Amino acid sequence: MTRYKLLVTDLDGTLLASDGIAHARDATALRELIDRGVAVSLCTGRMYSGTRHVARDVGLEGPVGCLDGSHVVDTRSDREMAVHALSELATETLLSTLSFHGATPFVFAGDSIFHDESGDHYRDFVQIWSERMERTSSDNPTPWRGSKVAAVVSLGQEHHVREAASKLGDQAEHVQVALFPVSHPAYRGSWGMVVRRAGVTKATALNELCKHYSISLDEVVAVGDWLNDVPMLKAAGRSFAMGQAPSAVKSVATDVLESDTWSGGGIEEAARRAGLL
Repeated sequence: MTRYKLLVTDLDGTLLASDGIAHARDATALRELIDRGVAVSLCTGRMYSGTRHVARDVGLEGPVGCLDGSHVVDTRSDREMAVHALSELATETLLSTLSFHGATPFVFAGDSIFHDESGDHYRDFVQIWSERMERTSSDNPTPWRGSKVAAVVSLGQEHHVREAASKLGDQAEHVQVALFPVSHPAYRGSWGMVVRRAGVTKATALNELCKHYSISLDEVVAVGDWLNDVPMLKAAGRSFAMGQAPSAVKSVATDVLESDTWSGGGIEEAARRAGLL
């Protein structure tokens, strides 16, 4: 029987309740795992600046995966361990395309999100990734230049976002594009697009974590709830989908949890069923 050595969990919809706070049972379970010598990590779509406080609240020390695998950072020192960034050319092409089609861009670079005045309307929504946001000015329109751009998010009317996405088709070797409807009630009817470096997923971060701990993927337990978790769930030796997860997520996990994001307890249940608690 495999002795699992690392548990990796998603944040929103998995470890965290709707208020952004870790479910009490799950926070307790993570601390107990750490006390037992089991490595614990996070793998999330958030930026590091929106992840660090969660890690510290549950006593986690070590590397975490952010921006769906594009950024791996050590929480003990805030040191970047890996950045899978967009090329400067890809970034410039992307921003030009978004501007032409009327989609509002947000540039994720370093550990900040940059936007111009057109992004003011969406600030409250974009802060789910990070509260560290900077508004550009005519004097300094590209303050991220020279930094590693891990992702670009654009928001706007559905036809604007889809038109921009269609124009990026010939960049498939360099970038990957994910479209989504904005669920926030204040922005109902809006759509978003996330653009990151091609080939980078949460499984990319999982491999980085395994290298750090000198373990194999078979020794990893992963927990998630959404489509961006699929590569991570497929890669891990044992994987658990939250009870509210879509069928496409449940179908790739080795196990489906009874716990859901409203009740909490998914991490505790996964750790217990994997023999870690």
